[in-house]
Amino acid sequence: MPTPNQHPNFILLVGEDAGRALHCYGDSDANTPNLDQFASEGCRYDNAFSTAPVCSPSRSTLVTGRYAWSVGTHHHRSNLLKPPRMFTHELRDAGYHVNWANKQDFNFTPEEDFADQQSEWIEDLEKGTLPDAPFFLYHNFTVTHESTMWSAEATSLGGQNRERVAKEHLLAPNQRVDPDSVHVPAYLPDTPEVRQNIARFYEAQSIADAEIGRVLNALDASPYKENTIVIYLTDHGRGLLREKRWCYDAGLHLSLLVRAPGITTPGTVNNELVSWVDVAPTILSLAGVPIPGNYQGQVFLGSEKASPRKHVFAGRDRLDEAFDYCRSVRDKDFHYIRNGFPELPYAQRMWYLEIMETTREARRLAESNSLAGCDALFMQPSKPEEELYDVEVDPDMVHNLAEDPSFVSVKNDLRKALDQNLQAWGDLGLLPERDLIDQGIIDDALTAMHAKVEKLPKAQRIGVEETVVEMPN
Repeated sequence: MPTPNQHPNFILLVGEDAGRALHCYGDSDANTPNLDQFASEGCRYDNAFSTAPVCSPSRSTLVTGRYAWSVGTHHHRSNLLKPPRMFTHELRDAGYHVNWANKQDFNFTPEEDFADQQSEWIEDLEKGTLPDAPFFLYHNFTVTHESTMWSAEATSLGGQNRERVAKEHLLAPNQRVDPDSVHVPAYLPDTPEVRQNIARFYEAQSIADAEIGRVLNALDASPYKENTIVIYLTDHGRGLLREKRWCYDAGLHLSLLVRAPGITTPGTVNNELVSWVDVAPTILSLAGVPIPGNYQGQVFLGSEKASPRKHVFAGRDRLDEAFDYCRSVRDKDFHYIRNGFPELPYAQRMWYLEIMETTREARRLAESNSLAGCDALFMQPSKPEEELYDVEVDPDMVHNLAEDPSFVSVKNDLRKALDQNLQAWGDLGLLPERDLIDQGIIDDALTAMHAKVEKLPKAQRIGVEETVVEMPN
């Protein structure tokens, strides 16, 4: 059995729906002193990406080291019937004590032996009473979930708006956010309601930063500091239109901060491409634990570090009751999206999404033909088959270059890279979901999803009469 001195400890901290909204990434609206300080003590990764713009397939990849569409966890709110092993199983087999404190949401129910404990561990860290074995600790910070932006009138629906209000005492006076001061991306309508949603998010992000600060302060005061690798990352983008749920930069380009004593150099910045499919193999490598042969990512840190990636890949499939199929690939300069069903609009109705004031504002303005320019993109009746964006020139990804003859070779290269990746690992997203159910791969979530479908008011319908739940013929 390994002793604490033989292998490093790990703490994995995950910000929910938090995107890349940290001051250390240049976000002037973010007030995140604890994570900024943490970044200065380790390495900030500037090109880190999720493999999905929504929680369950993103987390599935994170814990299995495999793309969601290759194993059957790609449909949000489905359930894989034969759970795969997680990287925590490998850690436990090597003698690690694993405490996965809270949120799972992997699109499968893990076997009970994936962790030794599933309980809060922060007080144990503060007291220095963690198990006498190398440990892996996980905590998800929920206060930034998209529901933190809901109005007070939506409190009865649950969500993190109540948590945000209950924890406002954690905010310093300079962390209260004036809605008039926030940046509104080009793809969102600039209205008071939208600004209020964004302001609520940034206050929630500061609350999460304070909670993370508690963990980091406890670790720094403990005997574990010099032998503990801490990783902070986020699962996908903010819960706003064209961010969470969509394969644009705002949905996929995320925070990744790593402090690994003796491995990372304080204050460094890494510009190499990193994917969430790489997290599991990297943790195992740093732990000195063999990496399973079915993993699809690569090691991005430590003695077994692989050659830098040329591309990262992502995908979106059914999310709750709304079906779609999108796959994306990007290199450091360009981002390509393939829309498998261009006849489906972006703005299909989803019950959860309609609670957000930003969504209602976009629908209201579209109904009155008051959207003009980039803020109208999401409300179109159909999508282009392909999208291509210059990520440096156009970070909001509002100027599609896919039909520009000047970028034909770029588009073809990214097409080829995407096809090679999907062929290498397989893409179950090409099969109707009912086929996966009939084959015993996933359980039947479609009945429940069909029951959630409601029509928008007729004047607000875009492209389709009602939400499409299953792959069109």
